[in-house]
Parts: sequence; structure tokens; C-alpha cells
Amino acid sequence: MPTRVDRQIRALAMARECAALGARVRTISRITGLNPRDLLRLLFPDPQAVPRGRSPDSPEWYHGANLICRAEASILVSVYRRLRTADLGAGQALLGAYRHYLGLCQPPHRISFDRAFDLAAHTDGLWLTDTRSFSLVTCPTCHSEFLAAYGSVARSNDHCPFCKLVQRYGTDPRVQ
Repeated sequence: MPTRVDRQIRALAMARECAALGARVRTISRITGLNPRDLLRLLFPDPQAVPRGRSPDSPEWYHGANLICRAEASILVSVYRRLRTADLGAGQALLGAYRHYLGLCQPPHRISFDRAFDLAAHTDGLWLTDTRSFSLVTCPTCHSEFLAAYGSVARSNDHCPFCKLVQRYGTDPRVQ
């Protein structure tokens, strides 16, 4: 049985990893359960180093995103769900999935850590919301997993970002 000190040390280590990946203080606080003021004091002694701006907090972004962003988001959430299935905690699974995403996808990376947090939260219904907005669906043509609205069933490859990328590869230099 881990002691309170052990849990606190693990939470601080996770907070440091999140900060190194560019997470905002609010995101780090939600993942670790640590106080935002303590996080500011411990992780960002220089006030200029604090990540600024509004955190992504809407699942609607995904539905209006371009094809490459949707493919990268699907890759990230697919890895996250596999880690969750392997009994990793949500925070550790998110960190592992995001690090894997950074190593797998070519820069510039289109998904920030805060966006990855938002996608994971809306896929599992945690941290930000109690309801799920996304689920992973398997394409019947290429058998890739991709994000879709919760409860969707893929009957064709019309919504699969990977099939669309393959179709556009020969004609679109941005995809190449």
C-alpha cells in the first residue's frame, strides 16, 4: 500500500513530465490532482516560462480539423486506449501515448499535449467531462482505428482519415 508521500512524489514526477511536454498548469493539475498554485511555484519559477493561452476544451475541434490532424489524433488516441487496456492509469497512459506520438509523427506536431489531454478526456469521459464524445472505430477497408463520434459504426471507409490520405497521396503535395 503506497503511503501518502509515495503518491505525492509520483504526482510531482508526473507533473514534471507533463510540464516538459508543454502542458498548461490547469491540465497538469487535472491529471495529477495537485494544487495549481503549488505547480506554478514548483515547476515554473520564471513567470515568463508558464504556458499561456486557453486550453482546448471542446471535442468539436476534431470534426472540423484537417485530414492530417484527424489522422494524428486517431493515432494518439489509439495508442492511449491500448495503454489504458493494459491497465495503466489515465495519466501514465496519456504521457506514454503522447511521447509515442512525438516519436512516430513527423514535426511539426499538430497535436499539443493539452489537445491530447482533451481528446483522451472526451474519449474516456474523465477529467473534464462525465460523458464520452469519441470512440475508436475500425475501418472496414484498411482496418485502421480512427476517432469517430461516440457510438458510431463504420460501414464504409467514407470517414476514415487514413483511407482518405492514401487516396490523396498521389495528387496532394501536402500529404506527400
